[in-house]
Amino acid sequence: MEASVVDNNTVETTEAPQDNTKWYVLRVVSGKERKVKEYLDKDIIRSGWQEVIKQIFLPMEKVYKVQNGKKVMREKNYFPGYVMMEVLDGKLNDDMVQHISNISNVMHFLTDGKGSKGNIISLRKSEVNKMLGKVDEMNDQGVTMSEPFIIGETIKIIEGPFNDFNGVIEEVNDEKKKLKVTVKIFGRSTPVELNYMQVEKLS
Repeated sequence: MEASVVDNNTVETTEAPQDNTKWYVLRVVSGKERKVKEYLDKDIIRSGWQEVIKQIFLPMEKVYKVQNGKKVMREKNYFPGYVMMEVLDGKLNDDMVQHISNISNVMHFLTDGKGSKGNIISLRKSEVNKMLGKVDEMNDQGVTMSEPFIIGETIKIIEGPFNDFNGVIEEVNDEKKKLKVTVKIFGRSTPVELNYMQVEKLS
């Protein structure tokens, strides 16, 4: 079972987009997104571009994977292979584009052509608001299952008084992140309510 949590202490945050900025997208080597962001954050200061490039944004989610009854936390990029960049409108020049495109693990800017061919394009405001809104939604929702629970599915309880019992899902409340599960105790079916983090899917 995998569940993702983006809480108020998540390492990646973003400021609200400004009216006089545009958002560009960098295509990067998958798995190297954080390294590219960290390098760009330092490189922007070294190059004196911090007044032009307002922020490098990499939305992250905390993923809890249950392995052998234990919760293992890792951080996962919500948009694998992409890094977002907010720049003052009209200030992204050819020197910046060439410099950033030559950084290790950066493939190219998002263009209106195939790959690096074509003109560099910025995201529409509606796309930016949707992207940032999705991050806010993850913050608000808390736990999100990568594989949804299904009524009738048999799961294993890994926490609480029914630890190590198997149960059958009778109801799924995705809004509250809770399940109603039937557990057999001494041959009698007993309904119990559990949250997503108290169970794991049977492989």
